[in-house]
Amino acid sequence: MPKELESGMDFLPPLGLMYIASYASKHTKNEITILDCPLEKTSYDNLNDKIRQINPDLVGITAMTFTLIDVIKVAKKIKSINPNIKIILGGPHVNIYPEETMANEEIDYIVLGEGEQPFVDLLENIGNTEKLKSVGGLVFRDGTNIINTGRRAFIADLDQLPFPARELTKYQQYFSIIAQKNPTTTMFTSRGCPYNCLFCDRPHLGKMFRARSADNVIAELEEIKKLGIKEVFIYDDTFTIDRQRVIDICHKIIEKKIDINWDIRARVNTVDEELLMLMKKAGCERIHYGVEAGTEKILKVLRKGITIPMVKEAFRLTKKAGIEAAGYFMIGSPTETITDIRETIKLAKELFPDYVHFTVLTPFPATDLYYKGLSERIIKTDYWRDFSKNPKPGFKPPCWEENFTRDELFKLLITTYQSYYLNPKYILKRIREMRSWDNLKNNFKAGVRLISLIIKSNLSKISND
Repeated sequence: MPKELESGMDFLPPLGLMYIASYASKHTKNEITILDCPLEKTSYDNLNDKIRQINPDLVGITAMTFTLIDVIKVAKKIKSINPNIKIILGGPHVNIYPEETMANEEIDYIVLGEGEQPFVDLLENIGNTEKLKSVGGLVFRDGTNIINTGRRAFIADLDQLPFPARELTKYQQYFSIIAQKNPTTTMFTSRGCPYNCLFCDRPHLGKMFRARSADNVIAELEEIKKLGIKEVFIYDDTFTIDRQRVIDICHKIIEKKIDINWDIRARVNTVDEELLMLMKKAGCERIHYGVEAGTEKILKVLRKGITIPMVKEAFRLTKKAGIEAAGYFMIGSPTETITDIRETIKLAKELFPDYVHFTVLTPFPATDLYYKGLSERIIKTDYWRDFSKNPKPGFKPPCWEENFTRDELFKLLITTYQSYYLNPKYILKRIREMRSWDNLKNNFKAGVRLISLIIKSNLSKISND
């Protein structure tokens, strides 16, 4: 996506596209190029020059629901340059609304599920409509008819996949504002999440947990290290599901003396003191925990499968191990009251994570939360389906407006951020923990960015009221 979509301060690599590129490079003779518009400062205005310079036969774009407007805008611009360029979409959104997405005439093909294998089959048979009808995992047109060949089975053995094609990106330039060392990169060591949270759905990766072997993970870490990359954000939904696999990975990192920092996402009920201490020894710098709510009531509503005591113990042990903790919280859940929200803020302050992320709960498509909203008439229309057919600028997905309006929730969100990040106790904590001048500068930039967003949000809300 062009740089106008840049929403944060991090520049992290397009992991899904790098997997597609590496698999296609291995199994076909096509020349593959990855264009990372935000990193390369490619705007909508100069995208024309890039496309003419590369002169592609086809362009693949990852489509998420909240980027769909920009995806369609990019597709239209590419078609205006050369209408013969084929546009292929993959990603979460098109797996939910494939036929609706194909209502946009700029889109030629959709790849369903895990894209590596269907994309290669599409490359080898593009233009042969009858042949493509026998290829699983594709959506395309046959005259006025839309053909959906259905999803393929998920890849059982992830070790068979080549490592992401980082060499096709400017991998030396990727960084994270919270990383202790840069450059940084991302990686998957597993796919699929077996948990059943009300608000979450990952249709293209499935619910079945599939993990790469420890040896395969170590081989990629060694390759990453050779590239000069110093920190890795492991993008698994929950890295710590298989405790023994984590232990094996950590022991191998230590044995091979792979000096690289890494951070993970985990659930509070999948860690313990022994595991955390070992992870720290192996280079784990940071763990991102999805807490979501500060009351047992809302945790049950959200089907998190955790308790407040579990949350407190996980954060305590993480800090004891010397690992940074990031806490993720939401406001505006079903049945939630102002008292519940205050308890969530109270818990966040008690846990005192190194980083905290608050958000207003949004019922995303194909989630049980969205279906619940439709059935209970909290959500009046199937707005995601309508949006998919005709994405228009200015679209704002409704929140869960059961007890609060959208404006009330976002005002609460601003107040919540202010009360945490602008708290003198937190500011002093971050200053004391600075490890270097670069670290100080990065945290200062992040702080300025946060305060700026708070001020802009407040001004926006005032002007809208």
